[in-house]
Amino acid sequence: MKINLHTHHYAPLTDTTEVVNQYPEAFNPAIPYYSIGIHPWYIDEDKVKERLLLMDIQLSGKGALAIGECGLDKRIETGLDLQIEVYKQQVLLAEKHKKPIILHCVAAYQEIVELKKKWNISVPMIIHGFSKNRQTAEMLISNGFYISLGKYLMRNPQMEEVLKSTPPDRLFLETDSMEESIATVYKKATDILGRNIEQEIEHNFNRVFNRDCEFSNEHV
Repeated sequence: MKINLHTHHYAPLTDTTEVVNQYPEAFNPAIPYYSIGIHPWYIDEDKVKERLLLMDIQLSGKGALAIGECGLDKRIETGLDLQIEVYKQQVLLAEKHKKPIILHCVAAYQEIVELKKKWNISVPMIIHGFSKNRQTAEMLISNGFYISLGKYLMRNPQMEEVLKSTPPDRLFLETDSMEESIATVYKKATDILGRNIEQEIEHNFNRVFNRDCEFSNEHV
């Protein structure tokens, strides 16, 4: 069973479990498994409270697997202080519902690490769409984060080093919004590593998302 840790395009496949990114204001309850979050790009200060209330309800659904994507982005106009406050409120929801967090992080890795320590976050945290170097990946992993690779693994040969250096128990794969299938991403990772990692990632998924071994076959 392949795991697609983060996608914006729901396409039911018999051999894949997808975590579909959803937004509280545009929620589709028919999607079997999803994350729900306020992306830093789409923060509307006047609607944050309303959307957090929606998230609290939506996170109670059987298919709710994670908070996200949420996080920090220092390359957008929205002020960092506001981003941090909205992120903090979502972290509180993650702790309340005992859900992992799927993180969007751009040029704010140090802040993400510092806030994890400051807020004593206990739930698993996954950096989705990782695109930086091996040293940054190792810093994140040493601070308890998981790494999810996808688009940049397909586009940037330098990401091969990141993949090779990431411990098997800290790795996920994803498609995000790209056109390539998750099967293509798995093939790329398998070719780079010289081994099939499908079972390793499924094991990570079951552990991080607190699922039993039967989870992946529920919708086959």
